[in-house]
Amino acid sequence: MQAPANRLERALVWFRRDLRIDDQAALCRALTDAHQVFCAFVLDRDILDPLPRADRRVEFILGALQVLDEDLRRHGGALIVRHGRAVDEILRLAAELGVQAVFCNHDDEPQALARDAQVAGGLARLGARLLTFKDHVVFERREVMTAAGGPYGVFTPYKNAWLRRLDACHLASHPVEQHVSALAASPLARGVPGLQDIGFAPGGLPAHLGQGSRGAETLLADFLERIADYADKRDFPAVKGPSYLSAHLRFGTVSIRRLARLAHERMQAGQRGAEVWLSELIWRDFYHQVMHHHPHAMTGAFRPEYDAIAWEQGPAADALFAAWCEGRTGFPLVDAAMRQLNQTGYMHNRLRMVAASFLSKDLGLDWRRGEAYFAQQLLDFDLAANNGGWQWASSSGCDAQPYFRIFNPTSQSEKFDAEGRFIRRYCPELAGLDAKAIHAPWERAPLAMQGVDYPRPVVDHAVARERTLARYAVVKTRALP
Repeated sequence: MQAPANRLERALVWFRRDLRIDDQAALCRALTDAHQVFCAFVLDRDILDPLPRADRRVEFILGALQVLDEDLRRHGGALIVRHGRAVDEILRLAAELGVQAVFCNHDDEPQALARDAQVAGGLARLGARLLTFKDHVVFERREVMTAAGGPYGVFTPYKNAWLRRLDACHLASHPVEQHVSALAASPLARGVPGLQDIGFAPGGLPAHLGQGSRGAETLLADFLERIADYADKRDFPAVKGPSYLSAHLRFGTVSIRRLARLAHERMQAGQRGAEVWLSELIWRDFYHQVMHHHPHAMTGAFRPEYDAIAWEQGPAADALFAAWCEGRTGFPLVDAAMRQLNQTGYMHNRLRMVAASFLSKDLGLDWRRGEAYFAQQLLDFDLAANNGGWQWASSSGCDAQPYFRIFNPTSQSEKFDAEGRFIRRYCPELAGLDAKAIHAPWERAPLAMQGVDYPRPVVDHAVARERTLARYAVVKTRALP
């Protein structure tokens, strides 16, 4: 990447969901386009103020910012951190620093697009520009389209097109370190604030995540030693199968291009685990292109006929929702999954499907209630992926499971936690049950459950299944010509 003939005098890089210096698209472009490059992050009050005061994500972000600031200082720069409305703070910084352009990476969430439009307008009034780049996904927006020129609505054809389009250029790293001499420090960079400085408290961040990009490096190195087994182990929550990199991907403390490149290289060498993991990364791109082309799906059903479903409402429905949130439905695998989420901010991917299916198809509750709860609790919350997963489970999304496919929580438990190891970890009151009884304790070990503080099932799955088929009949009716 060569520097342009007419370089800018000063530029500002606005970090958002890309908290690293390695292979960072906007940072690399700014360094090649400007003589002096300042760096900033805004703790956006529009996002932070509605959050609970002990939110793990805020703790994770501050740790990542600390590492980012250290990395920038090592190369002669520094991170300016502001706490306020992002629109106001970026415009204020642009004026204070006298920059001709603000560089940042794309964020296609509807609220982010509206925010960026405001910033672009404000910068124009200052005589500056907002320049944005692709960084968060491998392919975005209209880069992978059908032969007819439309967006894909089914994953497998999208994946095949994604793989056909892929070449080394799409996975190449942006050479940031070749251009770091343009980094500039500023007296405005006063370090990263602590949680208390911005009105937050510790939320219990899992230690294994590490801190920022350094934590991502440790997790990636560990995963690469066992990626060959990913296909065989990824569905079993008691087994160390996943990469545990989802939060790092969400906040950009690791490069998606780097991960996809590593997976693709191993896939080409015949490694099945890497091939399956690459598919999961492609699902991520798929959901982001759905968000871009179908923003209505972020608040309603992707398939509008599913908005006609009459979900359970009223006090009884609220009580069922509370039981689901708190992990006391009487179905051990569902309860263990919800307790894992509440205690750690993470839920195993297989269990996300089980818990989501249980909410909409056993309890008959609107999938949007569960989506909102996950959005509040998940450390790796990503609007596109969370929405896509919930609409998949409730059958309302693109390429979703058929509405008549209803997970049986007991059989899922028997299949994916056969020995009950995961259940015992998060439902210790059931630890004394054997591997057969633990999946349906009230049915299989009623005597052993006497005096045990664990609830009876809140619904009968067989009865709930019939209610779900009847509830979803409106979809079939509306789909008729």
